[in-house]
Formats: sequence, C-alpha cells, structure tokens
Amino acid sequence: MPVHRTRDRRLRVSTLAAMVNPSSQRLDVWHLLDDATQQLAAVDRAGFDTAVEQAKVRRLVDRLAGYERFWLFPGPRWLDHLRGQLALGDTAGLAAQTNLAARLLEEYGDRAAMFDLATSLPEQELVARASQQQFHTVLLADDSPATDPEGLAGALRSLQRPGDDVQYAVLRVTSVEDAITAVALNGEIQAAIIRHDLALRSTDRLPLMSRLLGVDGIEVATDRTYDWVECGQWIRELRPTVDLYLLTDESIVAGAEEAPGLYDRTFYRLNDVTDLHSTVLAGIRERFRTPFFDALRAYAASPVGQFHALPVARGASIFNSRSLKDMGEFYGRNIFMAETSSTSGGLDSLLDPRGALRSAMDKAAITWNSDATYFVTNGTSTANKIVVQSLTRPGDIVLIDRNCHKSHHYGLVLAGAQPVYLDAYPLADYSIYGAVPLESIKQALLDLEAAGRLDAVRMVLLTNCTFDGVVYNPEQVMAELLAIKPDLCFLWDEAWFAFAVAVPWTRQRTAMVAAERLADRLAGPAYAAEYARWRAEMATVPRSDWARHRLLPDPAAARVRVYSTHSTHKSLSALRQASMIHVRDQDFERLSREAFDEAFLTHTSTSPNQQLLASLDLARRQVDVEGFQLVRSAYKMALAFRQRVRTDRTISRWFTILEEADLVPERYRGSASATWSGGQVERWNESWRGDEFVLDPTRVTLYLGRTGMNGFEFREDVLMRRFGIQINKTSINSVLLIFTIGVTWSSVHFLLDALRAVAVDLTARQGQAGRAGLALQAEKVRSLTEGLPALPDFSDFDPAFRSTPTSPDGDIRAAFYAGYVDEDKEYVRLDRAAELLRAGRRLVSTTFVVPYPPGFPVLIPGQRVSPVIVDFLRGLDVKEIHGYRAELGLSVFTVDALTRWAPQAPSAVVGGQP
Repeated sequence: MPVHRTRDRRLRVSTLAAMVNPSSQRLDVWHLLDDATQQLAAVDRAGFDTAVEQAKVRRLVDRLAGYERFWLFPGPRWLDHLRGQLALGDTAGLAAQTNLAARLLEEYGDRAAMFDLATSLPEQELVARASQQQFHTVLLADDSPATDPEGLAGALRSLQRPGDDVQYAVLRVTSVEDAITAVALNGEIQAAIIRHDLALRSTDRLPLMSRLLGVDGIEVATDRTYDWVECGQWIRELRPTVDLYLLTDESIVAGAEEAPGLYDRTFYRLNDVTDLHSTVLAGIRERFRTPFFDALRAYAASPVGQFHALPVARGASIFNSRSLKDMGEFYGRNIFMAETSSTSGGLDSLLDPRGALRSAMDKAAITWNSDATYFVTNGTSTANKIVVQSLTRPGDIVLIDRNCHKSHHYGLVLAGAQPVYLDAYPLADYSIYGAVPLESIKQALLDLEAAGRLDAVRMVLLTNCTFDGVVYNPEQVMAELLAIKPDLCFLWDEAWFAFAVAVPWTRQRTAMVAAERLADRLAGPAYAAEYARWRAEMATVPRSDWARHRLLPDPAAARVRVYSTHSTHKSLSALRQASMIHVRDQDFERLSREAFDEAFLTHTSTSPNQQLLASLDLARRQVDVEGFQLVRSAYKMALAFRQRVRTDRTISRWFTILEEADLVPERYRGSASATWSGGQVERWNESWRGDEFVLDPTRVTLYLGRTGMNGFEFREDVLMRRFGIQINKTSINSVLLIFTIGVTWSSVHFLLDALRAVAVDLTARQGQAGRAGLALQAEKVRSLTEGLPALPDFSDFDPAFRSTPTSPDGDIRAAFYAGYVDEDKEYVRLDRAAELLRAGRRLVSTTFVVPYPPGFPVLIPGQRVSPVIVDFLRGLDVKEIHGYRAELGLSVFTVDALTRWAPQAPSAVVGGQP
C-alpha cells in the first residue's frame, strides 16, 4: 500500500483564498503595464506632457510590487529596474523591458529566470522550446542573514548541469506567512525547503495573508520552536503534492515527534548540500515518472517480432495497406507502435498487475488519497458495477439516490441487491434535481430499523458532485449514518469530480479525503469524550426522532468503508472511458478483497486498451505536477464568466446564470452564501467547510426562460448549428456549461460573444415584432417559466416486487428478468397511459426508462407508473430516451401477469414463471 502524508485536521486554512488572489490577475496586469508603457513612450516621442501616463505606469507597478516577490520572474528586481527607467525618463527602454517581461512571463513563467538576458535570447528560447528538460521552482524559506541563503542557493545552483533533465531555481522567502502565501500563489513551486526555526510573521504583511491565514495570522503558542510544524501543515493542506524538506541547525530536531511524516526528509544545514540537491531532483522526477506510459513508450521503440492476435500492432497492416493510408495519416505511427495484446516486454496485465501498471496505480492512490486505486478501461459505468457487485449480495438492501447514473441500477440487477430509492430535493422552476438531504437518508435507515430490516442494509450510494454541480459534505453524511448502522459501506460516484483533489477547497469534499479525516477523527483521543457527551445529551431523545438531530458514530463500533469511482476522462487529460476506482475500506483485506477481485475480473476486458491505461497514468502526473494551476485556472474562468454574464446588460437581459441560492435551498446552506464574489471569500470558506450542500461554480447552469427557447432548441439550433459550441446537458429551460481544464480564455470569449450575438438578435426581433408576434413570444416564455411538469419522485415498487407488503425496497432483479417474457408485457402510449391511470389501472414498468442526458432513470423495472411520471415524460425536451419506444409507448406488465404474481414472493417472478 502507498504511504500517505499526515495532515493536521485542526487547521482552518482559508482554502478559497488560494483561488481568489493576485495571481489570477497578475499576467493581465503585466499586459496592462506593457500597454501603458507603450503609450507612455509614444506620448513622449510626440513631445507631449507625460504626467498622466507616468502616473498610470506607477500605479500598475505598485500594484504588482506587493506580490511579485512570490515569483522568480519577472520578480521584484525587474520591477526595481523599471522604476529606475521611469525615474530617468527612459520611456523607450522602459517600454522595451516591460514588453520583454510580459512576453517571457506568458510563454515561460518562472522558467524565464534561467535565461541570461546579456546573451542572445532567441537562441536560448530556441533551445528551451526544443529541450525535453523540465523546469521547476523550489521554495527556500529561511530568515537567516542574506549572505547565508544566497550561499545555499548558489551551492544548489552550482550542482546543476546544463544537460540535466530537471532544472530548478530557488525562490527565497523569510517567514512562515510568506512561505504559505508563496505556495498559495505560485503554482510552479514543486518543492519547499523550510528552516526549522523560521520566523512566523511576515515583515511585509499583505491583505491576502489576512484572507488566507486569518485576520491575525496564524495562531500558535508563544513557544516558537515548532513554527516549522505549522508551516508544513498549512502547505500540506493547500498543496499536498509539493515535496517538503526540513532544514535544521540541530543534529536531531526537537519536537520532530509532533508531526511524524510531515516532511519528506530532514537535512542538517551545515552538511554538504549534495544530498539536498539530489533529493530535490529525485522528488520531482518521481512525481513526473509515469511507470506504465514510460514502459509503453519503451516497448513502442523496441524491435518486436509480432506473432500475436493484433494485426494493427506496429502498424504494418495499416501502412502497408492501399485502402487504409488515410487511417495511418490521420492517427500517426506511434499509436500503432504502442498497440499490443502482450503483457510482457516491460508491460503489465490489468487483470493481474504486478509491474508497471501496479506501480502506476499505487502512485494514483497517493494522489487521490486512497488505500488502493484501480484503473478501469470500460468507463465509470463498469467501475460502478464492479463496486456494487463486490459489496452486495442477493437480498442486501442498498439506499440509493434515484437520480444516480443508470449503471448503478444495472449493477443492482446483476448483484441481486434490493434498492430503497432516495429522492433528491426538486428544483421545479428549472426541471432539475438537487441532491438527497441527509435527514431523508437518516429517516430511511431509521424506518428500516423500525421494520426490523436494518441488518439487511449493506450500502449507501450517492453522486458527488451531481451533474448540475451540487456537492455533498461526505464526512458529515458518513459520520451521521454510521451512528445508525456502524458497518455501512459507501459508494460515492464522483464521475464528475476527479479534478477535485487538485485544489484545497474541493479536496476536502472528496470521498477519499473525507474518509481519511473521519477515520482519523474516530481514532483520536478527544473524540471518545465528545461521543460520551453526545450520548448523554441524546439519552432522552427517542431513536425514532434521531433524523432531526446531529448524530455521532460510536468509535468502538464504526468502520470506515468507503469507495469512489472517477470518470477521469470527464475532467482530466485522459482518453474517453478511462476511469478509476478508489478504495479506503478498513475491512477491505478481511471482508472485501476476494469479492472485489472477482468482480473486477467479471467486468474487465481481457483486451484492455493500452492507450487508455497510459492516459490514466499521465492524468495522474498532470494532477501532481500542474493540477493546482490548471484547476485553479478553470475556476477563475468559470467565475469570470459568471460575473460577465451577470453584469453585461445585453446578455443579462435574456440569460441568467443560476447561483448557489437558486440550486441549493437555504435550509441546506448554514453559511447563507448565495453568489460568489471576491468580497465573500470567508463566507465561501465556511460554506465549503460546513454546509450540507455547496455548488461547484465550474458547473454553470445557464437559464433560458426569457428567451422562449427550450434547452434542446438552444443547444441544437443555436450553440451547435450556429456557433459550433458543444454541450451535453439540457433541461426544459436551461443548459449546462462545464468549465474544465480544457477550457481556454479564447473559448470563454467565444461563448460570451455567442451569447451577446443571440441577445442582440432577440432584442432586435422583439423590437420588430407586431402584436401577434409579441403574444406568441410571451406564450413561449410562459411555457418555459410557468406551470412546468412536476419533477417525479420515485413512486414505489408494485406489491408483486416488494420484499414485504409495506417494505420500500423491491426486487429489481426479479422485475428486470420478468420483463423478458413477451406474453407478460404490453406497450402503452403516453396519452393512453394517462387515461388508464385515471381509470384506476395499475401500470408497472418492465424496463428502465432513462432520458439521456442526464442519464438517470425515470422508471425502473417493477416500479409503478404514476400520473406525474407520465406528464414528465410527455414534457421532456430530449430525443434520446433509453427504454422508451416512441412508436409503441411504455413497456408495462399485463394485468394478467400482475394478477398472477400478486400473492407470490418476488423470487418466484424471475423469468416470468410463478
């Protein structure tokens, strides 16, 4: 199992301040300064007074000055040089130097600090572009006299060779506060060297430090010996992938037992720095290393004689073909050179990984904070089925969000487990479901307990985050449910949330991090006392009322058994269908491993795609090395887009972006945050720490109600056909825009331009319309904003498929296979179904009915069809509805079949044979 770094959970780091900081505007300010200096030089050349232009340049330089010290390039020295040129009136030189700084910063970032500006820059840039070298920034936090750290930095620099595959430069800061701020701002920092007696306070405290560390900064005891502990803990909380090294003047560091495992290694400061240098390089190389991708590249470059069952391997069947030349030209040679059905030659078997794949999955486990990680090449649909099959048995009860992905429901069919469906809170005005309230889940468990069926409950299955961006508080959910049933297993479908580990504000709400925190909390000495106090307080509360109270699990009984699945390809740089399963289960080896291995073999292809596996390995590298920067950038773009739509008068006349207040009801928002803005950072921090639900702002729901266009029309006729903009989810009056690490500022501008163009057209059309046209438009708007079809909750299982006459769970497997018998089913059109229901006829679905998107079932086998469901299906704006044949109608069981089965046990229905 991989070794995990410890974190102090007491820290209250303002994680969102790591996003809301000057780095988000830094490059923009440099470009503004470039424009301002060019304008200053032009005015000066023309012989006019330059006082206004000089003042603007000074303001921009001052704006950069406070934070530029946290980067290597251009850095404070460059700003000092620009100030000198401005003071001398060298406007031409000032403009040239500013332009050079802005250009190098945009293209190279901190790497530009390695250039020797006294020699030919184009030649150095050519070498940099052609080189396979990596460049990284290493933070040195040391407040000793300036000559000493410069000596250390110089010694480290002298050990680097121009031909080394890894190059780094040292960024020096002088306090704990500066070190934490640098790590929060500068995403290029890959390692941090911290002096053990580092000063706590910054000598130049900045406003960001108050947001990041609190108004008064870090609160520690007056004994300053352990400041290095605080520093390391905060850095781990912000960016756990950064390598941490402790630098000490003591042969044995006092207080090291306070934070075992916090630092990767400790160095005695007076020793030769060769070990420090080689360790820094080794740490960076290890994170960059991709075991399976490296093995696959080596295999592709090796001379291999091919006598196995894969003609496209090595590309001979492609490039020697007269009919497939276009295929070879399109895909290139490497993809075929890397194709093989062999697991030897340095490669590995997904079905029994022992080499490169095993190593790649272990590295992924460290990144995603799991005890074990498994690569899956059949998509998260398969990953979900693997987990469901491994944890449940026929007859087990699973509490499951009815709106979860269809793969979970099919997994229950295969496993024979019986679902109790949980209803998410509805957002009727937008035809969107939210998430399942914790109180509802607790009540479902307590109801099963009252019915004497709690022992049969095996698992809780929820989606985090939802398609529309509603994020659970997994630690709270798991803790409170374990208070009712301490051996519950949890499966969190995090198909859309693989990126969340890269930044601190979302990381805390991932299943694996929440599971670790919960396990640590339950094992801590303080929790036993907290639990005893809670038991005393709850002594007079009847168990039937527990759903309305905060619950604490018994530390002596609770077992933390948590699984999550990731559609890595949905939010990171992995190929389609490349997914992962993450495990943090205290009883995995004892109770689940054999079943998990069998389920994995059951659902995994014996011919997994090597490119998918390599892309998972590479996605892990990207998260480790630059995930913090990339994901933070995606948030910046999403928030900037939200702000622009909100403030653009033309766009906002017709379009609205739904905020957290629209998608998360106030009763689930203890912090009462409603919209995001830079002035609400602390409120947002409290929201992400403690609220039952929060909204991930990268999931942007664009409301279309005032346009008169439904979601499907807007997607197909406007975004796709007119502008070539792709999205995949719509509702009756909205579309969902997803901001991933693949979104660029150019594409954000394009989207804004498209919305503005549509808004202009709508405004012009409205101005030109006559009375009849305006009435027609008003009717279209009313149809999208008033009297919308009610969102259907799960109705119930028909008595023929219930475990007991009053039980909420049903035998979905029996109903599924009963639907295979042709004489026991019939088709009913939706209009006819409404008439039959009004006449009192029981209509029971034989199959899953799944509108796609979003991909969750409206009906499942054995479920009674309700009038609300029929109305909802009639009002859907999507054309792809799996399990529903428009020319025939709904597939339902016949009256005779239901009559025949009514007195039978559900198991007797299987196959239609009573």
